[in-house]
Amino acid sequence: MENILKKFSYLSENQILQFKKLQSLYEDWNAKINVISRKDIDELYTHHVLHSLGIAKIIEFRPGSKIMDVGTGGGFPGIPLAILFPEVDFYLIDVIAKKIRVVDEVATDLGLKNVKAEQKRAELVKQEFDFIVSRAVTNMPDFVKWVDDKISKKQNHELANGILYLKGGDLTEELAAFPKATVYNLSDFFSDVFFETKKVVHLPLKYKR
Repeated sequence: MENILKKFSYLSENQILQFKKLQSLYEDWNAKINVISRKDIDELYTHHVLHSLGIAKIIEFRPGSKIMDVGTGGGFPGIPLAILFPEVDFYLIDVIAKKIRVVDEVATDLGLKNVKAEQKRAELVKQEFDFIVSRAVTNMPDFVKWVDDKISKKQNHELANGILYLKGGDLTEELAAFPKATVYNLSDFFSDVFFETKKVVHLPLKYKR
């Protein structure tokens, strides 16, 4: 939590309270439904919350933007980003019903009016979004197939509409087919050892319809 306050010093009192509540909420839900690994729950703010907010170091979503979080699990990166950007609409999906239940309950407990969560496969989503975010649910070629027809035509940001993907390790081979991808090292923004190999990949995608 200390790192979040340092890196995002402009948070309102309500946002600080919402971030502070995450630990107890996820500890409580994890005791009922295992949505975060047992060892990671003690590192919730570094391994999950701050990691999710790495996307906010690459882009500031503008009010009215629409963002889809694919394979959200227990709500990452969607929930932390929804707290940070209260005027942006977030649609969080996962194929596992119990995880969506947790997301729904956490969003309700935090009073997040800008979050909609649904059990759904990405391929079946019909809406369009400015950006699609995710945390390493699959390799990039497969992920692109799931979402490349869900990008809005209207550009609202300097960064081109498309994918913002949180992933670690050497991505050279995985991104070989995507020359327009830009890789941002989270170690440039966060000093914790956890972020040494963590990255945000921005892949612009063209409107397809």
